[in-house]
Amino acid sequence: MDPFEDLDRRLREARQRVRWFDHLAARRSSLGRQIREVADLVTQLEQQLAKERRDVERLEGGLSAFMARLTGSREERLTRERAEAALAGERLDGQRARLEALTGDLGETERDLAATAGAADDYQRLLSEKERLLVERGDQRGRRLMELSGLMADTQADLREHDEAVQAGKAAGQWVGHVLAQLEHARGASTWDMFGGGVFADAVEREHLVTADQATWQAQQALDTFARELADLGWAARPKMPEVDTRWFADVFFDNIITDALKHQRINRTRTAVAEMSAWIDDSLRTLAQGQADLTRRLGDLTDEREHLLAT
Repeated sequence: MDPFEDLDRRLREARQRVRWFDHLAARRSSLGRQIREVADLVTQLEQQLAKERRDVERLEGGLSAFMARLTGSREERLTRERAEAALAGERLDGQRARLEALTGDLGETERDLAATAGAADDYQRLLSEKERLLVERGDQRGRRLMELSGLMADTQADLREHDEAVQAGKAAGQWVGHVLAQLEHARGASTWDMFGGGVFADAVEREHLVTADQATWQAQQALDTFARELADLGWAARPKMPEVDTRWFADVFFDNIITDALKHQRINRTRTAVAEMSAWIDDSLRTLAQGQADLTRRLGDLTDEREHLLAT
């Protein structure tokens, strides 16, 4: 057995631990940024919800309610304000869940970082050991073998990061596709509603929009994970799902061709934005797949060269 074989193996393993530590450090930074952004958004949504609730309370009692009764607009305005308050609450709950998930990911990343502390020192110690042995032996293969160990470890780490990004992208694509499918169904019901679908069409539309709105939060969390994996590869991406407009809660009380057309337009705009997000994910996955293929070929070439050097 070549005396460098075991040392080369330990060097590759140590180099992979160093790359994993760097990967985790970058992920911690990315998570910190995402947490700050979402925390700010939660604060804004809390303020918005408080405002919406105050608007409802003013219409439920007091001078505003009295004046609204006089003009005959109280029930209409109260219905709309309650719908807006409900929507603000749903969005706040979704962002709070997103913040909790990000905070959990950060805690896990911190634990992994602690477990890999000292990886760089171990790698440098092994490099020094191999350097000493190469000097003692005067082996002409030594320098290139040393280079190959580093190149193979880097390539394997890059390939692993590509694999992780692909898996995260596929998960995000599935959730975004689910949202898109629900919006397609809602658009169909909305078209039917404009041509006289009535209460039943409204109910079908409502069901699909509620499902799409709920799935949007899951899709956003999957996109957050995908963005972090892409950041590990040097891609700057901050994908954001569009909000599913649920003002139709109030519209059902004032059902006519104008409100039906407005609902249809809102659904179409949201569907177009989600379709663009789905296309972006598909394009990203194709690029990642090409990167995987290139790295696999490179790793094969390096492995062949190393084996040739060790066999001669």
